[in-house]
Amino acid sequence: MAHELLTIGRISVDIYPNDIGVDLEDVTSFGKYLGGSPSNVAVAAARHGRRTAVITRTGDDAFGVYLHRELRKFNVDDSFVTPVREWPTAVTFCAIKPPEDFPLYFYGRFPTAPDLQIKAGELDLDAVRDAGIFWSTVTGLCQEPSREAHIRAHEARPRAGLAEGQYTILDLDYRPMFWSSEAEARAEVAKVLPHVTVAIGNDRECAVAVGEGTPDEQADRLLAAGVEIAVVKLGPEGVMAKTRTERVVSAPVPVETVNGLGAGDSFGGAFCHGLLSGWPLAQVLDYANAAGAIVASRLSCADAMPTPEEVTALLSERGRLLPGRPGNESLATEGAAL
Repeated sequence: MAHELLTIGRISVDIYPNDIGVDLEDVTSFGKYLGGSPSNVAVAAARHGRRTAVITRTGDDAFGVYLHRELRKFNVDDSFVTPVREWPTAVTFCAIKPPEDFPLYFYGRFPTAPDLQIKAGELDLDAVRDAGIFWSTVTGLCQEPSREAHIRAHEARPRAGLAEGQYTILDLDYRPMFWSSEAEARAEVAKVLPHVTVAIGNDRECAVAVGEGTPDEQADRLLAAGVEIAVVKLGPEGVMAKTRTERVVSAPVPVETVNGLGAGDSFGGAFCHGLLSGWPLAQVLDYANAAGAIVASRLSCADAMPTPEEVTALLSERGRLLPGRPGNESLATEGAAL
C-alpha cells in the first residue's frame, strides 16, 4: 500500500534537559528522544493513524539503532532509513527556558551529517510518486548529495502528475547555520518550488523563500509561484492559510508553554492528516493549530505528539468546531482515496 505520508531529511537524537528554566551548563540530567523535523512530522501523522515513512540516514552506531527502534515504536516505516559508516548519528542538545527561549546546539552536523548523505540514486522514486503526501524541508537542500536527492525526488513528482488528494509539501524551515547566505537558500528553494503544492513557514522563512513583505504579500508570492496552499505562521496572532479563492486564519490556542520546539512538527503532521481527511481548510488549520499547542505544553517532541482524541478534546474545551463531516462532530479519520 502507498504511504499516506512520506517525508525526507533530518533525523537526530534529541537530548533534552530534565531541568527546566536553567542554562545548559547548569543542567544536571537529560532524557533522549527521536528528533529531526521531517522524522517528527512522520511520527505526528502516525499518531493520527496515518501510514507514514521517512527517507533518511543515520550513523552506523548505537544511536542509529536507537532511532530505528523509536521509529518502529511510533509505527513509522523505517525501511528507507539506512546507515552511513563515515559519520556518527547527529545529536541535538537544547536548553528549555519557557516561555520563549529554547536554544539549540547541533553536534555531528558539521561538516556534514548522515541525513545529508541521502543520494539520488538510492531513492525509491515509485514510493515518492505514490505517496499521498511527500514532505521535504529547505534544510535538506543545504548541501550535496542531499540537495540532488531532494531535487530528483521533486522532479519525479510533478504537480501535473498528482492525483486528486495528493499533495507535495515544502516546509520552509530555514536554519541559517546550515547556509552561507539567505540568497543561496532562496536559489535552491526556487529549484523545487515549481513542484510544490503546499508551502509552510513563518514570516522569516517565507522572506528567505520569496522575499520580505506582509504575510499576505508572501502568501501571494508563493501562490504566484504555483503553490496551491500557502501557510504563513503569524506567531502570537495564529496562522494563516491562503489559496487562490480562500483566506483563513486560525487564532492561537493558548497553553502554558513548556517546550516550543516540537510544536511546528506536530502542526505539520496534523495538517497532513486534515488534508488527507478532506476537511475544509479552516478545520485543517484549527486542528493543526491545536495539535501544535499540545506539544508546546509538553517536554519532548516525538514522544509528545498528540492523538486525535487529545486534539479534539482541546478544541472542544476551547469552544472550537470539531473537524469532521457536515453535521457530525465526530472525528473523520478515513484517508483520502488515492
